Amino acid sequence: MTETELAQRFQTFAERECRDSSPLYEYLSLEIAKNPEILALCQHARDGQPVPNLLFGAVHYLLLKGVGHPLAAYYPSVTERPKPFTDAFADFQSFCATYEVELIPLLAHRLVQTNEVRRCTYLYPVFSQIHQQTQRPLALLEIGTSAGLQLLFDQYSYAYGNGEVVGNPASRLHLTSVIEGTETPAVAQTPPPVASRIGLDLNIVDLHDADEQLWLKALIWTEHRERLEMFEAAARYVEEYALELVEGDGVKLLPLYAAQTPDDSILCIFHTHVANQMPLAVKKELLQVVREIGRTRNLYHIYNNVQDRYLHLDAYIDGVLTEQTIAETDGHGRWFKWLVTQEV
Repeated sequence: MTETELAQRFQTFAERECRDSSPLYEYLSLEIAKNPEILALCQHARDGQPVPNLLFGAVHYLLLKGVGHPLAAYYPSVTERPKPFTDAFADFQSFCATYEVELIPLLAHRLVQTNEVRRCTYLYPVFSQIHQQTQRPLALLEIGTSAGLQLLFDQYSYAYGNGEVVGNPASRLHLTSVIEGTETPAVAQTPPPVASRIGLDLNIVDLHDADEQLWLKALIWTEHRERLEMFEAAARYVEEYALELVEGDGVKLLPLYAAQTPDDSILCIFHTHVANQMPLAVKKELLQVVREIGRTRNLYHIYNNVQDRYLHLDAYIDGVLTEQTIAETDGHGRWFKWLVTQEV
């Protein structure tokens, strides 16, 4: 990737992702876009990785490990009274130069992986709808599962701003999201039954490993204390629960593990945001593999970032494909806009 392309990545990251969400990362991204030394450092990232997330994660990881540097004074996750973010760039630049030897292997070998359990707030109504339509338990098969947080969607409770709490009433993790627009999804009071849970990922994250858990925490933006608390609560569920997490190419492994799901269940293949790291050819291959599986068994495919950023629901019932664009979603699950009119 050229320096110009990397600079544009940081510019876009600041404007589209960080604005109104992370003042520090927005400011730093705009400065990095003009800094040849840091852009050159980012060339160590492997192809397909979202470079701004990766760089900020690597720096955050070293700070959380206790590396001593004045930059720590600007990070709310590291200090109780952070300095104004507008003074941070000189120290960020100094940090990258001082710890270049430590940063290069992190950029070259670590991966940006889903750790946003709040995305379950829009998955919950989708899974509710699927169960309502099929009256069968769900066989969950997730691509890009990371540590498996979303495979346990039925263990959490949910609120959508109407005063009602749904999901698991005894949950230690309560997730909230705002439903924007005029349409609202049908949301089950109690979670649909789950027959099986399988997660596929190029790099499974073992939350029993303190260093791997720290890396996932480092990927959470420094101002986002609530996200960190939600991650820690979900991580405890994963540590207690026996999940089948398989390391490998999710697209290639899909037919094998789809065949292992119970016959009396409804297969739900899903992934959130992982497709933005897939080349176009792999996205096309994924859709073709799902299509082939759908020729021989009923299934639902829930996904975003393939054709566009919207949440899609493809149903293969008796070999017939029905496609729906069902929601516009915030990357961190803080809000979603339902796009399907409820049938009366």
